[in-house]
Amino acid sequence: MPARLIILDREGVLSECVTPFMRSPEEFRPIPGAFEAVSQLNQAGYRVVVATNQAGVGRGLFDMRTVNAIHERMHRAAMAVGGRIDAVFYCPHAEESRCTCRKPRPGLFHEIAERYGLRSLDGVTAVGDSIRDVQAALAAGCRPVLVRTGKGRETERDPALPSGTEVLDDLAALAAQLLAAQRSG
Repeated sequence: MPARLIILDREGVLSECVTPFMRSPEEFRPIPGAFEAVSQLNQAGYRVVVATNQAGVGRGLFDMRTVNAIHERMHRAAMAVGGRIDAVFYCPHAEESRCTCRKPRPGLFHEIAERYGLRSLDGVTAVGDSIRDVQAALAAGCRPVLVRTGKGRETERDPALPSGTEVLDDLAALAAQLLAAQRSG
């Protein structure tokens, strides 16, 4: 039985995408219904964690204080509707660093498994809006779900999207699916 854990990308799943980087907490705009879905998942016993690339830190575009302020705003958005983000895992490295934690590599997912004492992430749902999110989830053994929010509609049309990737409208649709399966099984 998979752990009651769900891994979410930040931009495109919980918040609107900001191009090229979200550089301030004021730019954090929740996707309608996303934090209500987090709350529903929490109430059903799920731990909700975020795994996000933050290459702007490695490029010197913003600092860790800014990242922490953005995440504080994210936590407050969840709490405002009775939800909770249990942890945030992020890669602060620029793409050219070739680190193991930057998605599409599975390093962040391995950190999550270690933190929660899981030998495997087999069956754990990982939600994103980009190919690299799906690739990282697959590499870590997760069940990848692509949402159409953020860059998801564009990603859905990309021929590089791994075949068989489940695609849903948004995080609320995933929460409804998981909760219906929990009730029936």
